[in-house]
Amino acid sequence: MTSESMGWWGVLLGVSAGAVRGGTPFLLVSLGECLTEKSGKINLGLEGTLLMGAMSAYAFSYKTGSPWIGVIAAGIAGALMGAVHAFLVTRPKVNDIAAGIAMLIFGSGLAFFLGKPYIQPSAPQLSPISLGGWSDTAQIQAALKISPIFFLGAGIAFAMNWFFRSTRAGMHVRAVGDSPAAARALGISVERTRILSIVAGSALAGVGGAHLSLFYPGAWTEAISSGQGLMAVALVIFSRWNPVHCLYASLVFGGAQAVGPALQAVGVSTGYYLWNASPYILTLLVMVATCSPKRTLVGAPGALGASS
Repeated sequence: MTSESMGWWGVLLGVSAGAVRGGTPFLLVSLGECLTEKSGKINLGLEGTLLMGAMSAYAFSYKTGSPWIGVIAAGIAGALMGAVHAFLVTRPKVNDIAAGIAMLIFGSGLAFFLGKPYIQPSAPQLSPISLGGWSDTAQIQAALKISPIFFLGAGIAFAMNWFFRSTRAGMHVRAVGDSPAAARALGISVERTRILSIVAGSALAGVGGAHLSLFYPGAWTEAISSGQGLMAVALVIFSRWNPVHCLYASLVFGGAQAVGPALQAVGVSTGYYLWNASPYILTLLVMVATCSPKRTLVGAPGALGASS
């Protein structure tokens, strides 16, 4: 049974499968950005971090023969990028946006330079977790082959939500993000809290890059990220800075990314490129809907983006 013979059920299946496959990088990067923004800082450099994670994962998987070593390397690469960004944005009078753009260019350029030798070689890929053994239909079996990184990200989303709500460290992050002056008065180290949040958030973005190069699409190329690191900022706003909502929103963005290919699979080619632009259109709509000065964003940290 082909996707075309399944008709519109094939479209639904394709979009659902794409929501998970394409949404996984959105999930990890948005969780990283959510943690960073909860501390009152913005990291627009996560696109570069995502690329560094993808390149590092592929390179280490190729060199060692173990994709999980590649995933660990991606997390470490992301953390190192985060450490550089944290050093910059915790300096007095340094603008978060300017520093983020600088890190985006730096991370992208470094990934492209170091990744040149790994464009052609084939690295071992992550083994999927198959949930479709109950079906005899090949398309359903393929759709239900889920990246282990997705389950890791989903677990982190719920764990991070608990962290913010129920732990002292999580409350410190929220306090620093809402009012640095009040946090200092309570004896909380604002700089240390922000550095740790940025480094941990960047490590998550690096792991998101590992999904791109070691699972889907499963290769290392310079165009592998397609702006997902930048779109994650809009996704966090859309999610109202709630980690569990980041999980749901990432599936929406991933599903939007899969609409074009799913329609093409059943023979609908009209407007193909427009459908492929769905994630970018969705990003624009989110930004337009939330940019009104008369509207208060529920959940937004009070000190977000302020130099302090």
